[in-house]
This record gives sequence, structure tokens and C-alpha cells, in this order.
Amino acid sequence: MESHCFAYGVTAAGLSYTPYSNPSSIPTGFDPPSHFYNHYHDTQHQITSTDSNYFHQSPLDHHIRHALHELESALMAADDDDDPPPTDLKHLLIACARALSEDELDEFDKLLEHARGRVSITGAPIERLGAYMLEGLVARKESSGANIYRALKCHEPDGNDLLSYMHTMYQLCPYLKFTYMAANGAIAQACKNHDRIHIIDFQIAQGTQWTTLLQALADRPGGAPTVRITGVDDPVSRFARGAGLAALGERFAEISKKFNIRVEFQPVPALRAQDVTRGMLDVRAGEALAVNFPLQLHHTPDESVDVSNPRDGLLRMVKSLSPKVVTLVEQESNTNTAAFLPRFVETLEYYTAMFESLDVGATRGSKERIDVEQHCLARDVVNVIACEGKERVERHELLGKWRSRFMMAGFEQCALSPYVNSVIRGLLRCYSEHYSLVEKDGGMLLAWKTRNLISASAWH
Repeated sequence: MESHCFAYGVTAAGLSYTPYSNPSSIPTGFDPPSHFYNHYHDTQHQITSTDSNYFHQSPLDHHIRHALHELESALMAADDDDDPPPTDLKHLLIACARALSEDELDEFDKLLEHARGRVSITGAPIERLGAYMLEGLVARKESSGANIYRALKCHEPDGNDLLSYMHTMYQLCPYLKFTYMAANGAIAQACKNHDRIHIIDFQIAQGTQWTTLLQALADRPGGAPTVRITGVDDPVSRFARGAGLAALGERFAEISKKFNIRVEFQPVPALRAQDVTRGMLDVRAGEALAVNFPLQLHHTPDESVDVSNPRDGLLRMVKSLSPKVVTLVEQESNTNTAAFLPRFVETLEYYTAMFESLDVGATRGSKERIDVEQHCLARDVVNVIACEGKERVERHELLGKWRSRFMMAGFEQCALSPYVNSVIRGLLRCYSEHYSLVEKDGGMLLAWKTRNLISASAWH
């Protein structure tokens, strides 16, 4: 089963690292200049060719001999395979990944054993994340391809449990609220003067996102518009919902009655977003069309995985529909085409910020928090670390790269509403002073401290 937890839950560049724990030790590749060897040879010649009282007569040469002895000891120590592992847990995790990337399996096993004593799913944020990153490294070593998830301990919960975990995540952090508010605000602004609105949601899940938008549209001056919602019902949506499409039909019928707004729902069964065609979407003339990609588009592979480039192909198909607005919310992380080691470091940095943000909203021993981390975050972490090719479905890109893709597909960027931005800033103040909203490249970025985590942008 492919990992999609973060896509509908919430579910980051390179960091250089030198694996020498002793600052005074000299790397194996140390290459002194030629004059050093000449001086060393001349000194040794003097030692062996003069009388036995040479060093008693020259304190300076005594110091030279002592310095040479220290240098020789350092050179020998650089080749010692028993250097202690890094004491900092982040550096230790990177050392594990480096050993695995260089196929130094004995070294990896030694570092892994040491690291296992330093991690805990109930500890500090880096200790909790470290436990799952080690799991990913072991899975990468022992398995590959389609068999990867058989080796994992963080199994999928059933639908009802996952709904509970996602609700907890919704309460603990502002990530989902940010996703919904940014996209809904852009859609409301783009469609404010239209009486017929068609929303295509490429990951309908429980349909929760649309409740507040439908309520706002129902209260619109001049009367409520007619709204059609087309939901792509991929396996992730069905799994997250814990029920069939009938549940969504019933939910939208209740909302229609409660808010006195006409709502029609149309399901589109599809295993993958790239399988959706124009003919499946029933686009009608006279409707203002909005297309929503909520933390989902990164699951569609690009040219690095499939020569047909389904990611850009999907965008071109959407462009052919002439949408009024397309909303994109994505994790602000660079893991799509990165090689394993820099991808590991990027994932470590990104999810360290994510796990730290959870530390503000819940106690470390909370079972609910452990469940959220395991089922909404850890599976994605493991997928990024352990899988390659088509089996790696978590392929995030930065906002700048998404901008390039949209522009190459023929889209122009929409300005986001200053009012929505101000509302989101107020929301963030309710959580922690460490959250901030960054406006960049025409989009909005939700940040924890100095790390951007989620980007939102709108296109037409």
C-alpha cells in the first residue's frame, strides 16, 4: 500500500557533515606538502648520523622530535576504525545514512546500534523523529521496491482510527487549517461574481474542506450560487474516509439543507490523479471552474520517474479546462529528484521542525500525539528514505519549482487575498509565536521558526 497519510493529513537545503568526532584528528586523505617530507628526512638523518648526545645538546630538536611523534600518532589515529560516533543525534543519524549510502554496512550496523539507544517515540522531538528515520534506514537496507512496506512496523490504521488521528492533528497544529483557508479564500475571491460554480477536488477525502466555503457562499449578498463538487475518489480518499462515496453524498445533502444552498456531488473513481481525463469531469459552459490540489500533486510522478511526465501532463490537462482558479498547497521540501543522502538530510531538517511544532501542543507521553506522529507523518518519512523509483510516492518540490511547472503549462499566478492572509496570521497567533506567515513569489508560506513548511499559491 502506498503511503499517502500526509497528503490528506499533514502528512523539509543540503547540510554538510564531517564525520570526525575529534577536532584534532586528521582525515585519511591528509597530504602534507613535499617540503615536510624533506624536512622529516633531513631531521631523521641528523638523528642517526650524529653522536648519541645530540638531543641532550639541542632542546629545539627535542621539541621537533616530540612534534613529529604527535603528528605520526594523529596520522595513525585517522585510520583507526574505532573512532567514537558523533555525540549529537542529528549528526549521528546523518552518519548512519552516509554509511548506508556508501555501502559501508559494517559501519552502518555499528552506528545504527549506537543510535538506537538514543531515540524514543516518547522523547524529545529529535528523538521521536530519529526512531522513524532509523526505521526507514533499516527498511532501505533490507528491502526495496514493492516489498518495502512489508518490512515496516508503522502499519496503516483502519479508516475510523485514521479519522481520529487526523482530527487530533487538525487540533494540535494549524497546517490543515492553513491548507483549507488559503485554498478556499482564493476560490471565493475568484468566483465571487458567479452564480454557478464547479469545484474539482483532486483529493476529496472526507470533503471537510468545503463546509466553511459552502456556508460562506450561502451567506453571499445577492443569494447563494449553485455549486457542483467533483471529487476524485482515489484509494487514499476512500481509505481516509473509512466509508464509500455514499457517505460524501449524504454529507453534502445535509450541508445543502442546513445552509440553504444547492450542492451537487459527482464522484470520479481513479487510482491515480494522472488517470483522470477531461471527459471524466463533466465541465459545463457557463460555470466558474475551480480546481483544488490539496497536499496531493507531489504524489504524481514527474519526468525523473516516468518519461511521459505525468505531473506536467496533468497540469496541461487542467489548463485545457480553462479554470477560473487552480489552488495548490504543498509541503515546502526538496525531495523529488535529490539523491539519497541530501534527501535524507532535507527530510531530517523538515520533519524536525514539524515534530518540534507538535511539542508545543501535546505532552510527550500522549498516546494521541504518538498516533498522529506514527500514522500521519512517519509513513511519509519512511517512504522518502526507504523507497526509490515508482515506489517513492512522496516527491515534494519547493514553491519555485511548482511556479516553473505551472508557468510552463500556460498558467498565470493569481494574487492571494490580503484579507485571507490577515485572517491566517490571526489563526497562527492562537497556536504559538514560533509560527509565521511568509509572503514570497506570489504565494504564502507557513513557517515554524526559520523553516518554511507549507506553501500555498493560486493560478488561472
